[in-house]
Amino acid sequence: MDGDKVEIDGGIMEGGGQILRVSTALSCLLGLPLRVRRIRAGRSQPGLRPQHLSGLEIIRDLCEGKLEGGEIGSTEITFTPGKIQGGTHIADTKTAGSVCLLMQVAMPCVLFAASPSELHLKGGTNAEMAPQIDYTVMVFKPIVEKFNFTFSCEIKKRGYYPQGGGEVVVQMSPVKELSPINLTERGTVTKIYGRAFVAAGLPIKLAKDMAAAAVRCIRKEIRDLYINIQPVREPDDQAFGTGSGIIVVAETSTGCLLAGSSLGRRGKNSDKVGIEAAESLLRNLKHGGTVDDSLQDQLIIFMALAKGVSRVKSGPITLHTQTAIHFAEQLTKAKFTVTKSEEEDPSKDTYIIECQGMGMINPNL
Repeated sequence: MDGDKVEIDGGIMEGGGQILRVSTALSCLLGLPLRVRRIRAGRSQPGLRPQHLSGLEIIRDLCEGKLEGGEIGSTEITFTPGKIQGGTHIADTKTAGSVCLLMQVAMPCVLFAASPSELHLKGGTNAEMAPQIDYTVMVFKPIVEKFNFTFSCEIKKRGYYPQGGGEVVVQMSPVKELSPINLTERGTVTKIYGRAFVAAGLPIKLAKDMAAAAVRCIRKEIRDLYINIQPVREPDDQAFGTGSGIIVVAETSTGCLLAGSSLGRRGKNSDKVGIEAAESLLRNLKHGGTVDDSLQDQLIIFMALAKGVSRVKSGPITLHTQTAIHFAEQLTKAKFTVTKSEEEDPSKDTYIIECQGMGMINPNL
């Protein structure tokens, strides 16, 4: 590098905040100074939003790095990483910006820290355009732990659009290296479960209606399986603001987890919310892959860092996943191949994502 910075074009492919998350996390892990230009050029409001700035700040704090251009609306940043520290770190979007996206950027870094970490992430727990915290706990956590690490995620307070105000606490210990994963056998669906929630002054009837509509929708396709969707009213002391939504998870005989989710909002019929979540789940079950379209791109950075060959069978490759692969390959020595899955019946749109990981070793352990 001769002290040069890696140049990242933040406007290509997905053209959003994900480019920033993947590239700054890898910059921090690999000790590569980075310049990102045209940040979020593909969005209606380009530049850094509070969500992205909080993510950059927690990465900077984690490794005592230097960040230039870190203000709202900025379309170019430079980042010079230092050594990844453990300890307690706080990131606060001060908006309904997703805590799950903050977790996405910080988690790979603290896995290779010098000591255990505790992350206090504040913002929206159930936000549009991002995984809900329930998805992170019910689907992302058990699957990503197959890379041979564990973490705890405590939901202290839920926060909804537009104010946010939620908080989750993530605790994890560093690892020496990550193991590769092999998720290629889907198995059969053995159970379907979920939660439909309301918070603040909203009546529990809304949650019951969402759950019932989701069950009716799934029943048309899957008749003989018990479906258990719990309607929940979030306790007032554990929720900030008004929100509602639903997540439905299908578990398979080989331990795969696939989900569909949807959020309520003013003027949106609660049946429609339930049906959206159910239809999303059924779409994810139809393609025959072992991961749903929300998990697909979140696994890429871990596959790139792992030691050895990871293989994941998925449905159609999303633009988010293509983007994550592009920047993981640009910054690491990992090599990805995506091939159409042959053993499926031809009507299924199934792919194998294979990665020869770079075999990142934690220099601190």
